[in-house]
Amino acid sequence: QVQLVESGGGLVQAGGSLRLSCAASGSIFSIYRMSWYRQAPGKQRELVASITSGGTSNYSNSVKGRFTISRDKNTVNLQMNSLKPEDTAVYYCKALIKVTDWSRPDDYWGQGTQVTASS
Repeated sequence: QVQLVESGGGLVQAGGSLRLSCAASGSIFSIYRMSWYRQAPGKQRELVASITSGGTSNYSNSVKGRFTISRDKNTVNLQMNSLKPEDTAVYYCKALIKVTDWSRPDDYWGQGTQVTASS
């Protein structure tokens, strides 16, 4: 059984900063890509940033230069600076995980954490 638990969301004024963390635990053989997604009310879930097991990261154009993704073993973080009202959304962590050496990797999701940037 695999669990992804997010923390760090909250309410901040526009221009402020927040740091999200997501810790993976349970029966884990290896973790490949870890990602952050977000979903605003009435909109589709979108990719914000991702990072491979080797440390290669990529970002959506809307957050490039403001957000930084980092990873430490089974934890992925998202440092969010210069937050804008349009960053308001529920943020979800996703990880591509193998639970055994012989199993295929599967995507696992966290429960989501609310981020609100007020104007």
